[in-house]
Amino acid sequence: MRAKVDRADVAAELLPGAPVELLQDLHLLTRGGDLNADARRKLKQIRHLLQLLGPAIDDVLARFPNAATIVDCGAGKSYLGFLMYVTRLRATAARVVSIESRPELVTAGAARAARFECPHMEFVAGTIAAAPLPERVHVVTALHACDTATDEALVRGITAGADWIAVVPCCQAEVARQLAEHKPAEPALAALAAHPWHRREFGSHLTNVVRALALTARGYQVTVTELTGWEHSLKNELILARRVQKFDRAAQAQLDELCARFAIAPAIVRGLAAA
Repeated sequence: MRAKVDRADVAAELLPGAPVELLQDLHLLTRGGDLNADARRKLKQIRHLLQLLGPAIDDVLARFPNAATIVDCGAGKSYLGFLMYVTRLRATAARVVSIESRPELVTAGAARAARFECPHMEFVAGTIAAAPLPERVHVVTALHACDTATDEALVRGITAGADWIAVVPCCQAEVARQLAEHKPAEPALAALAAHPWHRREFGSHLTNVVRALALTARGYQVTVTELTGWEHSLKNELILARRVQKFDRAAQAQLDELCARFAIAPAIVRGLAAA
């Protein structure tokens, strides 16, 4: 049974500038204006993510005031896209392009944008890997894109030359499977993934280390941080990257050595090689 948050707490949890009617339409508030525990967690995560994205948004708005383009990959119901738009971008010319593979969510998102007067929000049906992107992309985001979908978002952002990339990974199983199929030759390293629980947890950690190194190798300055407290979500790691150079050979060498040591070929490595 979902626990209700006291009505007195609701105002403190809401994002300044976010219309109550929009929050109700997104089912983040009930019709009566209540905020249940699940919605509270979602709002808290998005609020923190928008705070951490503040420097990226400010940077692209300052440098590209009439052309800033933000692409939200695996957007789902576009919680992030809508709340970013109404709280930070409504008074600007910035575009928010939401990519989602489920056509019904794309249709619903476009209708919601029309109802709430968000003219610069666009909705594209397709996979993260194949959906058409604008010619110039400044920020790429992905909030809880499952397993290799996060890697697809990273590859699209890197290959598009995005100035900023921000991902909050979700479940991650690919590297755990690779660790099970190709155990490291060194016994001490093999022990890190000997048990299924350890393999899953270590595989998740290793996946994000590889992602951070791949971004660094492609010229991004990377920050890895906690998004919110663990009481709100176990999917809690934010990888935030800013493009500062073309390539970092030392980081690429480190990435190659890490993958060879554990006999893994994660999706982001394969995707960048193919690109």
